[in-house]
Amino acid sequence: MSISTFVSKVIGDKRRWRGYKARSRNLPENHRTAVEAIERYLMHVGPAPADADSAVTMFEDLADLFEQAAADGTSVRAIVGEDPVEFVEVFVRNYTKGGWATKERERLIDAIARAERLEGGDNT
Repeated sequence: MSISTFVSKVIGDKRRWRGYKARSRNLPENHRTAVEAIERYLMHVGPAPADADSAVTMFEDLADLFEQAAADGTSVRAIVGEDPVEFVEVFVRNYTKGGWATKERERLIDAIARAERLEGGDNT
């Protein structure tokens, strides 16, 4: 990869991030507060997408969701439901395929299924 390609990719990602931040700042206060809380949660404890492009796409899609909801007059609670953590975890699953957290979840599920088969005498 040439240096100009590398630099343009980095600047592009920064531009996309800045664009997302500008969009989230322009949301109505209640929607902006929710987006900021989701962003903070994802930055601290949420599973990370496999690459920077997926991460920026995820945040852009979050902005899309809340912009559309604000335009439609949809409440924050109607968007995230009764359990905001569950909402975020389901939302993030669309962006983490191939990431380490997804792989480990799949390994856990497979291991438990294998253990269950072994209990039943099935050694496959």
